[in-house]
Amino acid sequence: MRVLCRVMRVSRSCFYEYLRRRALDDARGKGEAARVRECFYLHRRRYGSRRIAHDLKMGRCRVRRLMREMNLIAIQPRSFKPRTTDSGHDKLISPNLLREVALPLTWGEQIVGDITYLPLIGGGFVYLATFQDRKTKRVVGWWIADSLEAKGLVVKALQMSLRRGLIKRGAIIHTDRGSQYVSKDYRDLLERCGLRQSMSGKGNCYDNAQAESFFSRFKAELVTADTFEPIRAFQDLFHARQEAFSYIEGYYNRIRLHSSIDNMSPIEFEKELKTKAGRRNMPDFCVHV
Repeated sequence: MRVLCRVMRVSRSCFYEYLRRRALDDARGKGEAARVRECFYLHRRRYGSRRIAHDLKMGRCRVRRLMREMNLIAIQPRSFKPRTTDSGHDKLISPNLLREVALPLTWGEQIVGDITYLPLIGGGFVYLATFQDRKTKRVVGWWIADSLEAKGLVVKALQMSLRRGLIKRGAIIHTDRGSQYVSKDYRDLLERCGLRQSMSGKGNCYDNAQAESFFSRFKAELVTADTFEPIRAFQDLFHARQEAFSYIEGYYNRIRLHSSIDNMSPIEFEKELKTKAGRRNMPDFCVHV
């Protein structure tokens, strides 16, 4: 040891202090790696380095390095194009109101909706309809049915949103041009509740990009995810509703962080907006369906 210290031209005390700090750094590194791994699997491989770093209050570069060393790879959405839109009808098309207004200033003013399919184990599909707040990213209403009939799918999804009191009177409800959204039952509900209908341009999926983005994330993180218990197809309609409830209400709305809303969950961001607005500025929400 003396010879080594002489060669390195350091005192023995400095050399032992170096070894002590190195051991502490190794221990801290192992502890941080364990925290990163725990957070990664707690969110079932749905979080990448950015969200894990924010959640653990750690540097993103360090988290990225630890994830790379442990071969932790987050789930990525897959490209898909659901065939749930039947726009080959002669019904009156509503204008795109989102182009005429600025970004939503508060919650409940602009809602986007869409439909996607979910595979069943025995073959066939069930269908998921959602309505999502453009400002808070919260899925305010959803429903799963075994057919694309408007009354049993999009009407029930919108009714869920209204019963929860999460849509402001006079709000814009934006969707594509699908036949479900031009049906009498759906439009009667909009008129009865004083809501304004808006539709995407013909063949323009970017007008409803937020709804498409949610379905992409939903399928990547729940349906096709290679997690602890991958759900590559649902057993039946009841199972699909059960798993959708768990993901949407238990995880996506309450826990999952969104970079576009200051790395908060939708419900957390919504509560902050309500706190800032104050009770005297509370908007008039639709509750009668």
